[in-house]
Amino acid sequence: MAYDIAVVGAGIFGSWIAYVLQQAGCNVILIDRYGAGNDRASSGGESRIIRMGYGADEIYSRWAADSLECWKTIFAETNDEMFYPTGVLSFAVKNNDQIVKTAATLKRIGIPFEDLSRAELDRRYPQFDFGSVERAVLEPNGGAVSARRVVGLLIELCVRRGVQYKVDSVGMPVVPGKGLDHIVTGGGDRIVAHTFIFACGPWLPKVFPEVLGQRLFITRQEEFFFRAPGRDSRFVPPAFPVWIETGEFYGFPDLAGKGIKIASDAHGPQFDPDLGDRVTTEEGLNAVRNFIARRFPSLEGAPLIHSRVCQFENTSNGDFLIDKYPGTENVWIVGGGSGHGFKHGPSIGKYVSDRVLKGGVGEERFHLLSKTTVKKRMVY
Repeated sequence: MAYDIAVVGAGIFGSWIAYVLQQAGCNVILIDRYGAGNDRASSGGESRIIRMGYGADEIYSRWAADSLECWKTIFAETNDEMFYPTGVLSFAVKNNDQIVKTAATLKRIGIPFEDLSRAELDRRYPQFDFGSVERAVLEPNGGAVSARRVVGLLIELCVRRGVQYKVDSVGMPVVPGKGLDHIVTGGGDRIVAHTFIFACGPWLPKVFPEVLGQRLFITRQEEFFFRAPGRDSRFVPPAFPVWIETGEFYGFPDLAGKGIKIASDAHGPQFDPDLGDRVTTEEGLNAVRNFIARRFPSLEGAPLIHSRVCQFENTSNGDFLIDKYPGTENVWIVGGGSGHGFKHGPSIGKYVSDRVLKGGVGEERFHLLSKTTVKKRMVY
């Protein structure tokens, strides 16, 4: 059987791409090596942030706002709580200019937010010791989504609507001439399609080493979950929001009893998603505990419930990569989303669908030629 579209990678990008293309009338197969939402996937784990604040990066603010409406439509199809409207509090010490730009962008494009002074921060959020923080932006419509469960729901909806879903590996494709006519799975199946979309996150440099081996940066990231002492309700919604200290740490309230999540926003060391050690380090735990002692004094000494290692997969500056493989007409690469891409899944699906079905030049900052081999983060 030949398909219109074969999507390799069933993370949040691949699953939304498959969903939107199927809705557009395409016959789609979606393939994932380990299965959607698995522990190796960048789209796995407990939670992801939904926010619209991106400094001066208006394109991401608009995409996040548009995506949120799509998320709400999807969530309406289940009675299971998958979105927590906690609000998102963004602040900074070292990069306060980012907060100023965020407020200006949100105001310009009409996204609700509150510009909070230090006095108002202390009044509303006594759990924090804000130190030298002078202001913050609160997005009341932001919050958190249950990552692994959301991906599972999306796959379920894809299958229900006619997408063929297959758990299998895909051999490294040979891209002769102007593109591909088929790929072969680890199980020996020959998948024939008109168009191939590779949205396999941290595995992209392994699939296309010559083109992406030096242009995507796969980093090791540690997450820690703590239990608040006693029955302290100050660390659950609505009292405690999702929060981001730009370029430092970010965290979530205790959602559904899973614990208070805190993780570093700094990119970690290079990491192999297949072979890398997924046991968190004492060094990482100590860094988080030192941060807790400074920012959340009443949580100092809180018991660690569990921890995990995931990975980010980013381009040189943090912009997405959405482009054709060089010299081909029917092979697409979609990636560079780890650390901030999850929330944009619906917009990625729409953008890729339009590019594949309608053509056009597309957004220059997503092109492969805009990616360098020197890491210099610009998107927060």
